[in-house]
Amino acid sequence: MPPRFSRRRLLQAASAATAAATVTDLSAQASDVRENPFGYCLNTSTIQGQKLPLLEQIRVAADSGYDGIEIWLRDLDRYDGEGGSLPDLKKRLEDSDLTVESAIGFATWIVDDPKQRQAGLEQARRDMGKLRQIGGKRIAAPPAGATKQADLNLSRAAERYRALLELGRREEIVPQVELWGFSQSLHRLGELLFVAIESGADDACLLPDVYHLYKGGSSFAGLNLINGKKIHVFHINDYPGAPARETITDAHRVYPGDGVAPLTPILRGLLETGFRGMLSLELFNRDYWKQDPLHVARTGLEKMRRSVRQALD
Repeated sequence: MPPRFSRRRLLQAASAATAAATVTDLSAQASDVRENPFGYCLNTSTIQGQKLPLLEQIRVAADSGYDGIEIWLRDLDRYDGEGGSLPDLKKRLEDSDLTVESAIGFATWIVDDPKQRQAGLEQARRDMGKLRQIGGKRIAAPPAGATKQADLNLSRAAERYRALLELGRREEIVPQVELWGFSQSLHRLGELLFVAIESGADDACLLPDVYHLYKGGSSFAGLNLINGKKIHVFHINDYPGAPARETITDAHRVYPGDGVAPLTPILRGLLETGFRGMLSLELFNRDYWKQDPLHVARTGLEKMRRSVRQALD
């Protein structure tokens, strides 16, 4: 994914160098990319417990200084179902200088049952259509519906992912095959890679997650074997040393740097593989859900940036 300059970053760079020559401006922008090689995105699960409507989630992300937002389809469905205008929402996002980098949905595209799978693809089509109308780019494609299936045929899963990608091309939305560490299928990084590779599609891509890699038992070193350009969004978070991996849950996730995850080698490795996409803060911490959402979002952004600075030192 090529480096992106958000309007916010460009305006900041311009205000800091109004008297400089064009060459100096370009040099400053290049330096900004070196110091901030990734974009920063808020997955709205992080403030899910506050039960904010979608417009308020967007305001929090914008006021906190994020480059992008990763919404949940159920919130978009609620906004749409209550009479909200999708074109107006797109305008609100543009005015807020936020890109919709991804969205979280649970279409059952991967399951063995043909009827359920067809219903899942239809759900994915509807989700993608709404996303396209608000300027969305991508959608998560987790193994929804197959989390208790330990004998999922990965070759067939790859075929089904290819079908989902074909649907995405028609809808102009890219599905990212997602790792779920608690699942009995697609819970290992190798399984995720197999499905993406064997789909045979040029636009196949991955949606990894620090917590899910740990929960599923994969080595973080495996990320170094992946072309970073095939990861557009990376879910960043941290986890404590206890409880043990076997019993840890989503609710135990903490801010980056507040746990024991090896974030410095993870981020350095991602940089070396060519990843220049979005770090998306995805947390489900019940204590954070009791706090002011703006404080939580700002704290998360600062801790993401601090983790990146430490990795680049």
